[in-house]
Amino acid sequence: MSDTVLTGYRQSIDNIDAALVFMLAERFKITQAVGRYKAENELPPADPGREETQIARLRQLASDAQLDPEFSEKFLRFIIDEVIRHHEGFRG
Repeated sequence: MSDTVLTGYRQSIDNIDAALVFMLAERFKITQAVGRYKAENELPPADPGREETQIARLRQLASDAQLDPEFSEKFLRFIIDEVIRHHEGFRG
């Protein structure tokens, strides 16, 4: 038996997942360029002040969007940690 309502929901979820993957790919392309720039200019791979500002900003956006701010912070922290790992790789 086919459930067209469920199928429609799943298609929308699949589209959103695809958009998230492409957006993350674009984000990482930019952060790779930032990492190279930092390495070339002898800047530290991490910027704790910016990280705190971004986390606070994302928590507020999440709250405004009725998304759990704790989840959004964990998600951003995961991304930030991965970006820093990449930036450290540019240092040699």
